[in-house]
Amino acid sequence: MESSTRRQPGAQPRDPNLSGVSPTPQQLHNIKAHLDLVLLALEALTGLGSEAMLAAAESLQLSELLSDRVNLWRLRQASPLRKGQGRKKLDVDEARALVLVSCHLAAQHRDTIRQAVGRLEQALEQGHPPHRAAILGNYLDAFTNAYQERMEGDQSSTPDQLGPLALKLLVDLLFCSGQGGSRKLWGTLLDRSMLEQQG
Repeated sequence: MESSTRRQPGAQPRDPNLSGVSPTPQQLHNIKAHLDLVLLALEALTGLGSEAMLAAAESLQLSELLSDRVNLWRLRQASPLRKGQGRKKLDVDEARALVLVSCHLAAQHRDTIRQAVGRLEQALEQGHPPHRAAILGNYLDAFTNAYQERMEGDQSSTPDQLGPLALKLLVDLLFCSGQGGSRKLWGTLLDRSMLEQQG
């Protein structure tokens, strides 16, 4: 079995869609929080774990940035929402690598994501609570449990408050899973971080 060509140290993630404007330090602070939530939503919906993320990184030739479980944990622990956050700073190349991995995994699970979004649209059209649909109920429970376990708690971390966030991330995953997903996600992250910075 042929081994993947490893990236040279210091090289940027190989996707021209993610080149161009680089975020400011404050924008990067906001970006790393949302990136971790995107991966959390993927985990909750599909059950994937760190091994799948590392395999995606290897297939994308990003192993220099995402080399093992400890490295991945440290990058995700950079989120300001995390318990015990601040142990690892996230640089621009690492953020771009996580975008590529997120979209690669979303594309692999596109059918599941589309099914979940379809059930969400159906529930909204019929005026039914989304959690009554099996796939959405399981997803919402898994997301809420993971969020409460890993993130700093506050008044907004109850199931009722986390539900809208989880459903919004589900729609984000649908856009990530399609053609040009990495470009769309990176652009969305930059736009949202700019708004948060202004606010």
